[in-house]
Amino acid sequence: MATNEPAGDRPDELAELRARLSAVEAHEAAAPPRRHRARSAFAVLLVLLACVLTPLSVAAVWTRSQITDTDRYVATMAPLAGDPAIRTAVTDRVTDEIVGYLPVDSLLTSVAPADRPLLNTLLGGIGQALTDGISGFVHDQVQRVVASDAFATIWTDVNREAHAAVEKMLTGQGGGTVVIRNDTVVLDLAPLIDRVKARLVDNGLSIAARIPEVHTQYTLVQSDAIPKVRTGFRLLDLAGFWLPVLTVACAVGGVLLAVRRRRAVVTVALGMAGGALLLGIALSVFRALYLDRLAAGVDLAAAQAVYDTLVRYLRSAVRVVIALGVLVALGAWIGGRGRWAGTTRGMWASGLGAVRRAAERAGLRLGPVGRFVHRWKAWLGWAAVAGAALAFLLWSYPTVLVTLCLALALVAVLALLEFLDEPDGVPAGARRPG
Repeated sequence: MATNEPAGDRPDELAELRARLSAVEAHEAAAPPRRHRARSAFAVLLVLLACVLTPLSVAAVWTRSQITDTDRYVATMAPLAGDPAIRTAVTDRVTDEIVGYLPVDSLLTSVAPADRPLLNTLLGGIGQALTDGISGFVHDQVQRVVASDAFATIWTDVNREAHAAVEKMLTGQGGGTVVIRNDTVVLDLAPLIDRVKARLVDNGLSIAARIPEVHTQYTLVQSDAIPKVRTGFRLLDLAGFWLPVLTVACAVGGVLLAVRRRRAVVTVALGMAGGALLLGIALSVFRALYLDRLAAGVDLAAAQAVYDTLVRYLRSAVRVVIALGVLVALGAWIGGRGRWAGTTRGMWASGLGAVRRAAERAGLRLGPVGRFVHRWKAWLGWAAVAGAALAFLLWSYPTVLVTLCLALALVAVLALLEFLDEPDGVPAGARRPG
């Protein structure tokens, strides 16, 4: 009887201990220690700084890439050579410039003095028609040059040579092929003029050889906000590499200081994605304001093409940050303790378990490989995450497609680790999912 009494009381004592432990855990969850308040406050401050600095960091990276990378700048400007609105605007601008140097009166110098009175009489009746004919001929030749592959080559060469002046342009100093005149950014099309002059001479308009060297200024951007934007570019250029580093450091510091780190990861990831989204919205708002304030006579379609081309890589960077933030937040959420997260992990493990059981029925035996993966599974998983992050950081200019491909590759590696996980003496079908 004495030996059976402790055995009878043991379940009651165990139940009482479990109840006390549950009460202690519930009390700790309901009332966090007072010492965590300062830590949480600093964590919130760092997370907010990371969210605020994100749009500035994206703009700083874009600015620095346009200044320091010639190929990147040329790639930014290259699509404009094939834009119909730009081709039309350039054709009209170059035609007007050349025709201005080809007055009908200049034809008098090519005839004998005795025949000039007769020619004057004839020109009095058909002078306008002759001028229109010459203008049409010049326009046709310019249009052919602009529509040819030669124009794309000229456009690329001009912008490559102009890249040395881009930094001066962004910092407010003129010079080079790209210059700022008051509130206007212009591009010098002198090489295109030279190509058209040679074509005109080859096609019989010999007086085109008398045209002097012409520096045709084609307006890229015109806005009274350029001085303010120039100041912003200068500040972003000075921030350069360190602003993105500071942003990431704030995000990591906020997560490390947070009491609930997984929730902090979700918060900072979505917050940084929201900051990038605000930058994208600001670009669209500024586009509308810029186009509304264009001077009369400016080709609206060409101005739209120039603006959209100039900021297309900046918009791409905005989309990358948004996609990355959503993916990181999703990954942190799936690893949490929520009911839906647990259900998702259960479905993941069940699906891989079904594949594993089918492979075992087909004769697959992992042996030491499965035991090795089981022992080091957590480290291997974090190594895969670190590898994906390193690949993203080392990629010159990642796009949304690159980001999604890296995420899918990471998921594939994690799935492979789950598939190869085989603890000692525990068949795949007998393991608990999760």
